[in-house]
Amino acid sequence: MGYTIQAGAFANVENAARLTILLRQRGLDSTYFKAADGLYKVRFGNYSSKETAVKMALSLKDRGVIEEYYIVFPEEYAAAKQKQLGSDYIRDSLVRTAHDFIGVPYLWGGTSLERGFDCSGLTMTVYQLNGLNLPRSSIMQFDVGSPVENIEDLKKGDLVFFALNKKSKVSHVGVYIGEGDFIHASSEGKAIRIDSLYTPYYAKGYLGGRSYF
Repeated sequence: MGYTIQAGAFANVENAARLTILLRQRGLDSTYFKAADGLYKVRFGNYSSKETAVKMALSLKDRGVIEEYYIVFPEEYAAAKQKQLGSDYIRDSLVRTAHDFIGVPYLWGGTSLERGFDCSGLTMTVYQLNGLNLPRSSIMQFDVGSPVENIEDLKKGDLVFFALNKKSKVSHVGVYIGEGDFIHASSEGKAIRIDSLYTPYYAKGYLGGRSYF
């Protein structure tokens, strides 16, 4: 990830979702998340320079779309610290980020709060918040990763994929957190949660895992 704009600090998740929708309607790739301070914040954009990010932020502020903003620098992401601290550091960071979403009604790609969320939006966001870009769809995420076929070989932060629609194609994805468990946006209208890969429903549809570093 390059330079990203962060805006908003909401106690109410619906307000963060509304800002996310507003930015998306303006063609800006945005998402919201629960920060360490317990507030919901919104991030958007992926700019090659600080100057470009600031210019966009000021334009949106002048138009009343956002109020205060913060520019997230590339070196602030966990991915930037991987060489110094090792792959376990970023894997643990991915798991912590995924845990922050548990219980959160997550919106991605919809135009209303009622539409809910989808699984690949969650995994993409978890990776982006750690400085790693993933494609938007679960099928594309499956295609670009390095295969991890056996559950026993999965590592924290890998993505796990499923075919749950009675077809062989990828239809679902989650973040592996260890001990056979994964965090995912299970279905529309439900909050993000933890499930086991060994649950019959998920074991039957399991296609394999993917690693990205």
